[in-house]
Amino acid sequence: METTAQAGVEGERSTAPSQPYDPAYDPLKSATPGQGREYAPTYWIGTAGEPPADDGPVTQNMDVDVVIIGSGFTGLTAAIFLAQEHGIKATVLEANRASWGCSTRNGGQAQCASGRLKRSQWIERWGKETALRMHAECVAGMQTFKELIQDIDCEPQHGGHLYLAHRDKVMPTLEKEAKLLRETFDYDARILDGETVKRDWVGDTEAAGAMHEPEGIGVHAGKLAFGYHRKARALGAKIHPSSPVQGWETRNGVHYLKTPGGTVKARAVGIATGGYTSQSLHPELKNRLLPILSNSIVTRPLTEQELDACNFKTTQVITDTRVLRHYYRRLPDNRVQIGSRSAISGKDAPAKKFEAMLIRDLHRKFPALEGVQIDYSWWGWVDVSHDMMPRIYQPDADQTIYYALGYGGNGVMYSAQAGRRLAQWIAGQGQELDLPIFNSRLPFPNLREKVEAEVFAPFRRIGQRFLYRWYYLKDEVL
Repeated sequence: METTAQAGVEGERSTAPSQPYDPAYDPLKSATPGQGREYAPTYWIGTAGEPPADDGPVTQNMDVDVVIIGSGFTGLTAAIFLAQEHGIKATVLEANRASWGCSTRNGGQAQCASGRLKRSQWIERWGKETALRMHAECVAGMQTFKELIQDIDCEPQHGGHLYLAHRDKVMPTLEKEAKLLRETFDYDARILDGETVKRDWVGDTEAAGAMHEPEGIGVHAGKLAFGYHRKARALGAKIHPSSPVQGWETRNGVHYLKTPGGTVKARAVGIATGGYTSQSLHPELKNRLLPILSNSIVTRPLTEQELDACNFKTTQVITDTRVLRHYYRRLPDNRVQIGSRSAISGKDAPAKKFEAMLIRDLHRKFPALEGVQIDYSWWGWVDVSHDMMPRIYQPDADQTIYYALGYGGNGVMYSAQAGRRLAQWIAGQGQELDLPIFNSRLPFPNLREKVEAEVFAPFRRIGQRFLYRWYYLKDEVL
């Protein structure tokens, strides 16, 4: 398959931003994510070097075979696998700068997970046999990820994942889950007591113990995104930033995607917009995701004395057992990065109190870091599905529209596998994928009828405020 009329000229540099960063952007309120906006001021962007060359904005009408909407981890890996495994050169449309959304605002933690449910919850939902196949998919996804990053300088920190119990009462649940992982899934999860964690791994004052998983890799998210970008273009994909999809018509099975510079005509479309999926992008996706904000901060490089005071020995990825979880780690340059929940709405996101909350959480875990300078602070939207699991799916067999969405904060690793699966769907091989995340739509929020979703969607954030309060009580008090 070949493109017949590409817009833009291959340049030697990335397309410069035409608009400033918008700290209050909200996917439930804005019709599009903007056009040509600057990156968020993340550690990843600040230390990744120059963004790679792209193909410039769309400047004329185009006729192509496959369009991918979104140039983050999923969109770029889909383009890579379309070229490598199916001989298809995709055209990637990005509203702002390349990998502007989730892919350069996350914590860089690649874990053996897809979505937010534990393996025990998979068994409850789908039964043991399906849960085993879901686990095999995650393990295969980790292998896909490892192979993809072999030639990308993304500062990988190998070793596994430390799932840290933030209270004593959580340990029995962790012990039960670890036993299940070992005995049912043949996955070597091990329990560590609190003293061992603090002595040999990390001196988090909250650590009541931990479950250690063998799979887990920390990466530099910006360098990974830029590496995917270069790899996709080297394989023949075209990447057009500053080209938001502002209108979408499908006529006789062909899609007409309107951008500010011209209409892109495509035979198939893959959607990989993550937490930055606007309500107006396509009717199929309206109200099917709940975007939530996550804050992240990065300290200045710590001295050896400061690291010793925190007993921060491990460089493995760490999360704690809160529902409103923290994710954190020691970076290769001896900074500490930590992230957790943030504001409910985009307009509230810039409020300093959310940064202050995260700094307070850092100090509670590591009192020795009180007063240490924070060099980077940002926030970003996470695409959470209403049943906490992703979907890589073709929602209508008569329409060549596909999506990979809903990772719920576990997309750094699984986006690579999702990109491969999205490529399979686009290449006409999706029917071979026989797992719940491949053969069902993103669900509405516990509602049976679409009309109910339309009526109650505006009240989701009221419910989210109540849920956050309940989760806080469950995490810290009850």
